[in-house]
Amino acid sequence: MASRFGSSSSGSTSMVVTNTPSQDLALTNFAYCSPSDLPKFAVPGYNNLYLASVADSFVFSISAHEGIRNGYIGLNSIQRRCAKVSAADSTPVTRFVPPENFELALLTLELDFIKRVGGRTEQVDAVILAKQLRKRFMNQVMTTGQKVLFEFHGNNYSFTVSQAAIEGQEKSNSLERGMISDDTYIVFEASRDSGIKIVNQREAATSNIFKQKEFNLQSLGIGGLSAEFADIFRRAFASRVFPPHVTSKLGIKHVKGMLLHGPPGTGKTLIARQIGKVLNGKEPKIVNGPEVLSKFVGETEKNVRDLFADAEQDERARGDESDLHVIIFDEIDAICKSRGSTRDGTGVHDSIVNQLLTKIDGVESLNNVLLIGMTNRKDMLDEALLRPGRLEVQVEISLPDENGRLQILQIHTSKMKENSFLAPDVNLQELAARTKNFSGAELEGVVKSAVSFALNRQLSLDDLTKPVEEDNIKVTMDDFLNALHDVIPMFGASTDDLERRRLHGMVECGDRHKHLYQRAMLLVEQVKVSEGSPLFTCLLEGAGGSGKTALAATIGIDSDFPYVKIVSSESMLGVHESTKCANIIKVFEDAYKSPLSVIILDDIERLLEYAPIGPRFSNLISQTLLVLLKRLPPKGKKLMIIGTTSELGFLDSIRFCDTFSGSYHVPNLNTNDAKKVLEQLNVFADEDIDSAAEALNDMPIKKLFMLIEMAAQGEQGGSAEAIFSGKEKINISHFYDCLQDVVRL
Repeated sequence: MASRFGSSSSGSTSMVVTNTPSQDLALTNFAYCSPSDLPKFAVPGYNNLYLASVADSFVFSISAHEGIRNGYIGLNSIQRRCAKVSAADSTPVTRFVPPENFELALLTLELDFIKRVGGRTEQVDAVILAKQLRKRFMNQVMTTGQKVLFEFHGNNYSFTVSQAAIEGQEKSNSLERGMISDDTYIVFEASRDSGIKIVNQREAATSNIFKQKEFNLQSLGIGGLSAEFADIFRRAFASRVFPPHVTSKLGIKHVKGMLLHGPPGTGKTLIARQIGKVLNGKEPKIVNGPEVLSKFVGETEKNVRDLFADAEQDERARGDESDLHVIIFDEIDAICKSRGSTRDGTGVHDSIVNQLLTKIDGVESLNNVLLIGMTNRKDMLDEALLRPGRLEVQVEISLPDENGRLQILQIHTSKMKENSFLAPDVNLQELAARTKNFSGAELEGVVKSAVSFALNRQLSLDDLTKPVEEDNIKVTMDDFLNALHDVIPMFGASTDDLERRRLHGMVECGDRHKHLYQRAMLLVEQVKVSEGSPLFTCLLEGAGGSGKTALAATIGIDSDFPYVKIVSSESMLGVHESTKCANIIKVFEDAYKSPLSVIILDDIERLLEYAPIGPRFSNLISQTLLVLLKRLPPKGKKLMIIGTTSELGFLDSIRFCDTFSGSYHVPNLNTNDAKKVLEQLNVFADEDIDSAAEALNDMPIKKLFMLIEMAAQGEQGGSAEAIFSGKEKINISHFYDCLQDVVRL
């Protein structure tokens, strides 16, 4: 029989099994025969090497002993168990001839005591033991599954062969075997609950914790997060790539935990799962925060301990060579709230935090664990969890930039492009530019919505059973543009809300308004480029209807900042003041997550619930806004706050105006301003514009638009389409009548 496992000579000898001649010889792993039988097992080409396959299973080295009779073979109890034979059995014994290239490159052995006494523990130096085993079992053949007895430093041990690999040999389902040589690299593992701790196992040149040599984030389905992934690798994995003895000499410990935080849908869970996939360690444990909780006393803490049980056992067995155990906590804020913040009376959340802190960085802390937590609410986590040694690597996963959005769109459209379902007119670069403030999940939603439009064209509601031709399915650019109306980004600039604040658009209102806009845009540029102005606040004040909100909304839109939000009383109608404060704080907290942000505080007096009789206002909201207006954004973030008010005297009386860096008066229209507006609207005859503009002196622009709408209806009412299309003009006398009504309002 010839194979890559060696060959047995055709002549098989039947021999009777007997015991090993003495106890000390049982620790040599030799099989023993009589001196006259020994020549039958001589291996050609080797000096004094005798090998035999016993019972067509394991291969043993043979030695002669005077105490063994002819036709008998002496096996110790472990050898008999491996060969599945008993004393006095007759079994076939065949000479084994090893093939070429039979030396073992790697041998993985699981260690155990032959007989463990009580809770006895022993520390084994892997370097010394490997050297002794190579010398003691030189040229012996080891087969996967084989168990061998040996003595080391006065203790009797056994090892079981877990892996026997020859260089260049492909993995096979068959038994693998090879011969021990001086170059065989031996890796030790301690069997479960053996009490053996492996130390100093550092012969490997590197610690290959990754399954692949390089990372292609796009193939992993991760787009727009190259910088974040590089930061994660540097902080959490760079030290693990080097052998354990290198980090030991440096005197450092591996990072045991990291926290991924940021807005929903930005890819935190995706990164954590893909990290788990590319690691060579154990299969990552993914835990949703609430799943740990239990109604039974002490059960929640036990669930936390169970998550670390495998890692503890592995470290006891293999020491520094233990595999990396990744535990992924999704929504970690659900169970690790700041201690003392909950008032449920059970103290369960506090106990969970205490248990988790003990496991990560306690007295018996583990060095083979990487805990990855994910949350949208970093502020809710206990501070002790975030210090160095615990979740020390904190990476913010923010909204993708334009290049990141392009990568995400390419990932989600790659399949349809490969299968020719993507129309040639689809411009992903343009879509990336149009989807400012979209998260990765929302971009995936855009792609799904676009596909739904394409599929819907192929269906007929009259006959849904009609077969669809795949070749006709094409996802076009129009489908993506329609999808942008379906999917609205939760985070970032609320463009639709801002556009509603200037329903009539921005018309040319004269030099005074133009100067205001130019000054405001200079402030925007200052916030954008200046390192000394991370926070700038300005107040737009003027009469009601003078265009303050429209101007603020225009500044927000034209700033092109990623995050623009408007805070107004109409969005918090009927809300209690404490809840209103929480909503305002949430807007500011979201703004701090963006590199550039604009917050518009519209009608501040309404936000403060001001009433002139009394006077009355909410001191709680006032104090909240005062703090937020002075609070600097985090390092690297820049914020511009624009306030609008029609009650400057009130704000000044409560020292509110002092918190703004600058104040700008938004005037009503004078005659010249009104004339420019009327010329642009083109609703009057040329000879009537001057008189109409004269009548509109000191008119708020909001009232002007309302007046034009009223006059455009005509004396009998009806559609104003003809007026605004330029086919007809407003009757000047009817306009004066409407003006009198508006003035009386």
